[in-house]
Amino acid sequence: MSILGSVLIGLAWILAGFAKSIEFIILTYGFLGGIGVGIVYGIPIAVVTEWFSEKKGFAVGLTLLGFGLSPFLTAPIAGELIIKFGVLSTFKILGILFSIILTFLSLFLKFPNKDKNQYISNTASNIDEFKPKEMLKTSKFYALWICYMIGTFCGLMIIGISSSYAQEVIGITPLKAAFFTSFFALFNGVGRPLFGAITDKLGSKNAITLSYLSIIFAGIVSLVFKSNIIAFSLAFSIIWLNLGGWLAIAPASTVNIFGKNYYTANYGLLFTAYGIGAVTQGFISGYFKETFGSYIYIFYPIIISCVLGLIISRIFINNK
Repeated sequence: MSILGSVLIGLAWILAGFAKSIEFIILTYGFLGGIGVGIVYGIPIAVVTEWFSEKKGFAVGLTLLGFGLSPFLTAPIAGELIIKFGVLSTFKILGILFSIILTFLSLFLKFPNKDKNQYISNTASNIDEFKPKEMLKTSKFYALWICYMIGTFCGLMIIGISSSYAQEVIGITPLKAAFFTSFFALFNGVGRPLFGAITDKLGSKNAITLSYLSIIFAGIVSLVFKSNIIAFSLAFSIIWLNLGGWLAIAPASTVNIFGKNYYTANYGLLFTAYGIGAVTQGFISGYFKETFGSYIYIFYPIIISCVLGLIISRIFINNK
């Protein structure tokens, strides 16, 4: 399956290189490439949870650290290629490279041999195994789905406005705003193994609680110290950290609560929360900016949604 996803990603980029309209780019790079990414994204997570089931949260977070930090490698390469060859040719070149590299790396993704007990942890043996249909009948799934959606809603909203907020509210130049955005991206990457380890140590419920409390704290700091650059740096670093954190909390919690035998399908269903969070945050941030004239007011829905998520998680999610 990983090889199939790799081929789809490469094919999507290559076909996008022949685009004559934005609709064709959406169909190839967006739709076809999105399917490929969806396949490739989930498989390494499923593999590492089998190999490192005692520290699955940290292992998942460390794996996703590569996903988070990838723009630091690909963005400058793509930039140079665009300058030399143009946008469409860059799509084709990167498509070929992605196909080769991802297919090669897919060959090393193997589940551990179940007969070799020295590689397998029994720590998850007491967790009930839920098939997707069974999982969808539980309140725990919908509670975790809502919590995941809230976490990504808050994080993606802040990511989307970081540069504009820095310029409009804090009053810094576009160049300095770009620097802060790059700086915050490091926290997004670090948040994945950090919150993965926290989930291993404290359990899903407590990791979720810590995430929401820290986002609420960041929101209050932003509202109290509106144009203070130190408060801005602290608050936005925390929220970027938590977006990365949720990309580790959610998959680790899926295994913790619903078992690992059907993890890939189960997490695929849970991951729809990320998409809903991504879509809704754009509308909400745009509405508050349009209505109130400043991005500072978006911290009210962020704080309220996190309080709601905190209540839901404490009531419905097991501390596993």
